[in-house]
Amino acid sequence: MTIQTNTTIQIIGGVDTHAATHCAAAIDTTGRLLGIAEFPATNAGYAQLTRWLRSHGLVQAVGVEGTGAYGAGLACHLHREHVRVIEAPRPDRRLRRNHGKSDSIDAKAAGGAVLAGTAHAIPKRADGPVEAVRALRVARLGAIKAKTAATNTIRSVIITAPESLRADLPTAGPNVIIDACARLRPDSTHLDDPTQAIKASLRSIARRARSLRDEIHLLDQQIGVLLAATAPRTLAVFAMGPDTTAALLVTIGDNPDRLRSEKAFAHLCGVAPIPASSGKTNRHRLHRGGDRSANRALHIAVVVRMRYCAKTRTYVAPPKDSQNKRSSAA
Repeated sequence: MTIQTNTTIQIIGGVDTHAATHCAAAIDTTGRLLGIAEFPATNAGYAQLTRWLRSHGLVQAVGVEGTGAYGAGLACHLHREHVRVIEAPRPDRRLRRNHGKSDSIDAKAAGGAVLAGTAHAIPKRADGPVEAVRALRVARLGAIKAKTAATNTIRSVIITAPESLRADLPTAGPNVIIDACARLRPDSTHLDDPTQAIKASLRSIARRARSLRDEIHLLDQQIGVLLAATAPRTLAVFAMGPDTTAALLVTIGDNPDRLRSEKAFAHLCGVAPIPASSGKTNRHRLHRGGDRSANRALHIAVVVRMRYCAKTRTYVAPPKDSQNKRSSAA
């Protein structure tokens, strides 16, 4: 089937993404629905979806749900096709209660949000070195979580172990405990003895934890090499270690130009003040949205600088006038 491209009408696309299929809707600049179609979530399906949208007119933008999940592949394809992609929010719950829920309704709502201007966030790209850092960081965080669980299990087993065994094991330092348990030599011919069975258990868990420790060390080296090549200036900033830098880079993505100001970056990291005024009360509160991983990274960097950087301590110190007022009031 040949799809002819229409360039006389400007249209907006909306896509409701799923693991196996994507439902697309095409609307014109007045909000009129031009068509709805479903395509497989494959490279061939992405190409068909793009051609189908262009058959209705000149594509101004496409609102895609879940550009960091099921819609990641489609978003990358549209970027390669030089189509403007907008991160479409989840449909409003009130509208869902009034109009129901279906793939076609959600796809039309995604396009309508772009047309109305309520959806305007440019999704981060995932086709460069930052995406490589993110993938390695996912493995690292998983290994850390598993190692922590193994270490806690070792401690709990030691607590209930016989006194003769517990007295021979160290009590401080997780790595010291792991190495000591990995050196245990249980008698495999007498595993019906609780002491020998506990030795075998501790040795098994400790070897697993030690393997995870080596895995974390290797991933740290690999991430460090990528960061040194990708963001050397950020790494050079005091208190910006590899983990903190990696968290911020992953939040920004491979297209940092999508953040057009410091305010946009602060909002993305959840550190931007937003109005919280009512009546005669005029105040602001801290934005609680944004990427929590980036928020944590900034918090750690600030805490470190407040403790070890003289310039930062001077910056956050209260003015001398307020100090004098407090001392005089006392």
